[in-house]
Amino acid sequence: MMANKINSGDSRTRSSVSIFIVAGLCCFFYLLGAWQRSGFGKGDSIALEMTRNGAECNILPNLNFETHHSGEAVDESESKKVFKPCHHRYTDYTPCQDQRRAMTFPRENMIYRERHCVPQEEKLHCLIPAPKGYVTPFPWPKSRDYVPFANAPYKSLTVEKAIQNWIQYEGNVFRFPGGGTQFPQGADAYIDQLASVIPIKNGTVRTALDTGCGVASWGAYLWKRNVIAMSFAPRDSHEAQVQFALERGVPAVIGVLGTIKMPYPSKAFDMAHCSRCLIPWGANDGIYMKEVDRVLRPGGYWVLSGPPIHWKNNYKAWQRPKEELQEEQRKIEEIAKLLCWKKISEKGEIAIWQKSKHADSCRGVRDDSQATFCKVADADDVWYKKMELCITPYSTGNNDEVSGGDLKAFPERLYAVPPRIASGSVSGVSTETYLEDNRKWKKHVSAYKKINKIIDSGRYRNIMDMNAGLGGFAAAIQSPKLWVMNVMPTIADKNTLGVVYERGLIGIYHDWCEAFSTYPRTYDLIHAYGVFSLYKDMCDFEDILLEMDRILRPEGAVIFRDEVDVLIKVKKIVGGMRWDTKLVDHEDGPLVPEKILVAVKQYWVVDENNSTSSQ
Repeated sequence: MMANKINSGDSRTRSSVSIFIVAGLCCFFYLLGAWQRSGFGKGDSIALEMTRNGAECNILPNLNFETHHSGEAVDESESKKVFKPCHHRYTDYTPCQDQRRAMTFPRENMIYRERHCVPQEEKLHCLIPAPKGYVTPFPWPKSRDYVPFANAPYKSLTVEKAIQNWIQYEGNVFRFPGGGTQFPQGADAYIDQLASVIPIKNGTVRTALDTGCGVASWGAYLWKRNVIAMSFAPRDSHEAQVQFALERGVPAVIGVLGTIKMPYPSKAFDMAHCSRCLIPWGANDGIYMKEVDRVLRPGGYWVLSGPPIHWKNNYKAWQRPKEELQEEQRKIEEIAKLLCWKKISEKGEIAIWQKSKHADSCRGVRDDSQATFCKVADADDVWYKKMELCITPYSTGNNDEVSGGDLKAFPERLYAVPPRIASGSVSGVSTETYLEDNRKWKKHVSAYKKINKIIDSGRYRNIMDMNAGLGGFAAAIQSPKLWVMNVMPTIADKNTLGVVYERGLIGIYHDWCEAFSTYPRTYDLIHAYGVFSLYKDMCDFEDILLEMDRILRPEGAVIFRDEVDVLIKVKKIVGGMRWDTKLVDHEDGPLVPEKILVAVKQYWVVDENNSTSSQ
């Protein structure tokens, strides 16, 4: 035993000496390269080659991106603030949709279910713990049908929705049969019904919006048809429905149609859907339908299934007066006509409308004297902006084409020049700028895959890009195994989220000085390009990093790309957050001031005594 201890000590000594030698060589090669590059000597190419090779060495050990649930590694070389775990009652804390805080706001028009973030002085400065027994979710597609009970230990939906077949509890997992009130034969059969009217199979319909999504089975089953759905539902009495959606590997956010515009750009979705979503579409002069119209592409489809459709046969089963249901449908039909939507199908409890492709199609269909039109410039200005009782106008252009530009079928759409860029609608972004951005991100993602070799393995299903730009990262990493939530910071120089959607990708507006509209532990991989340079004068790095920690799964990974001085500050903070980190040079060598910081969140959980465990 003593011999083992002595050998262990010798090994640590040799390891320390090796680290200092490697660190010294790294510094030497860096300084030599900088000196040669400055022009004070000959042999620039030799020096650059040496520094490129030198960039491969690193004073930190290689990160382990695999799931292993090991103990934590501590870097004691520099002092750092150590963040303690929050109390276990905060396991599922959502700072901008806190249940107790919500109850202090008016219930009218669902105001209390909207975003109400805690003020700065009430923000938590601790680490949100994972529940005891937390495990890495199943890989897709198994995750579509099974979620570990320990990850979201709430059985209420299995009781409340037992008849509707949303979710079942079996042993140590939840099973999602793909059922629902409107899916008696299953989600696949329901989507087949829609596909008999809507061109889902050929790539024409790529982006979809599910309003009031439940556990997002509609979006889950659309995935294999190459359609990506943005699903949302409020944090309400149906415990954790959005959390279940994300645990299944389905894109979803906490959200509600209340008084604030949806955080999506205009003309974003090819299809919008409501299946018994309980949204009063005919109320408030059709303000919710007008908001859906804003985000629906010209030529796009709106699907409404459930009440009041087919009310004549169902009013008794729904236990509602037939006069009330008849009036509700009359209002919906009236507003649809005002919006220039044409009903193309009504079969059973499913009705489908199609939005006109351009303004000329509306002539003779609606009375424009009865319509109030919004300002074109306001169509994408939505962050905390009130919904308006006006109609978003069509873009001007050739009336033989789709207003705003026609889109290629997916996947060709992914790299085709988006109409917003081709038309010059995005200031400072030309076709050549767009093509160069694509080349750049293919190169960056190739470098990421060399650093983290399991990016392509299916280990990371839910991915977030915190500063999406033109969507180049998401396009370059595109795979059937994963999806990317492209976030457009509200303070970004250019609002390009519309471009992201025109590529067949999805995303959302957000201000990173606030918490994101999701549950803890919902993303496997987070990409942060230039985020901290963007926000350095806006809010505290610590707050942003704690929010990243909240939404990142245990053993999830983060890739930061930013200026080296910014990353050094970031690295110091996350050193106290139970993250392992590694600083890597830019692909073009150590002389480029932009660097890459990769991190892995350690596995730990909290027990009822608020002590932590890495087991």
